[in-house]
Amino acid sequence: MMADYYELLGVHRNASADEIKKAYRVKARQLHPDANPGDSAAEEQFKQVARAYEVLSDADSRARYDRFGEAGASGGGGAGDFFGGGGGLGDIFENFFGGSPFGSQRGPTGPPRGEDLETTADLTFEEAVFGANISVDVRTALICEDCSGSGAGSGTQAVTCSQCNGVGQVQRVRQSLLGQMVTMSACTRCGGFGKVIVTPCAPCSGKGRVITEKNYAVDVPAGVDSGSTMRLTGRGAVGERGGGAGDLFVRLRVKPHARYVRDGFDLITEVEISIAQATLGVSLELATLDGDETLLIPAGTQPGREFMLRRRGVPRLQASGRGDLRVIIKVVVPSKLTDDEAQVLRLFAQQRGEEVAPTDKSLFSKIKSAFS
Repeated sequence: MMADYYELLGVHRNASADEIKKAYRVKARQLHPDANPGDSAAEEQFKQVARAYEVLSDADSRARYDRFGEAGASGGGGAGDFFGGGGGLGDIFENFFGGSPFGSQRGPTGPPRGEDLETTADLTFEEAVFGANISVDVRTALICEDCSGSGAGSGTQAVTCSQCNGVGQVQRVRQSLLGQMVTMSACTRCGGFGKVIVTPCAPCSGKGRVITEKNYAVDVPAGVDSGSTMRLTGRGAVGERGGGAGDLFVRLRVKPHARYVRDGFDLITEVEISIAQATLGVSLELATLDGDETLLIPAGTQPGREFMLRRRGVPRLQASGRGDLRVIIKVVVPSKLTDDEAQVLRLFAQQRGEEVAPTDKSLFSKIKSAFS
């Protein structure tokens, strides 16, 4: 269990912010790992002192600590979050002293990774539903074949940077309240590569890469939709002088279909039938994306009724199963009839006791104009 924070810093519970700050400086200087190399106990105390200062230097967290102890100060996170998460000991020193007491933890800088690239690919509706193998063209950076990516001209090679001795970083030491503070930054002479090109390769101007067009095959999975993005790892631009390749992001754009629209993983289509078919029923051949299906329309089907064909929709992306095919019925009323057709409908209306427009069209026109 961690000791009382005030005791760790050696201050009274009513100590001012300045007193807490001064006490922390003293303790941190005494327990600093550079002053106690190999002393794990001192290092642990150093972390505890840093945690105590983090809590007591903030008025809100200090008030919570005074009331509830460590649980209140941590807000459920605890010291483990402080040292193991996004903040940590290095961040305290960065904010408090302007740098890390341990210097940079990075290794040699080396060649930088290449850029990520982005392109757009058009798919047919069927390709998006069932998946497809497509190809995309991108303008990218590839390894220079003349120098094999080294950047050095023919018969020459890069030499170790004399300023950083091939590390790619330079160390800077400055004095602080805790003693010497060590920081690392990219070497300005070699740009962080660790090597210097004396005789640059002519085709790539010493960069080790050339800009060109490249075609990539893309395996599109079933079920994608417009706006879906595929990430092709390592298919982006290669870095300069042997740097790793970035990624290629392919954004998909799906062309609309003449008969079908998509609703999630369901497909929707509209089927037109006549008044007689809706009234008496009909069997239709429906052209689905999987082939022809028989659709039975029962007698008395109303406009807008929806029929469901299970598992005839879009395959579920990265999951099993498919959506459904939803068929919406549209009853088409004829705009023109022959005299015989009109007579049949009038007899039908007469049998059902329904009023319809008179056969005298001129009379009907007069009635219509009276309400226009």
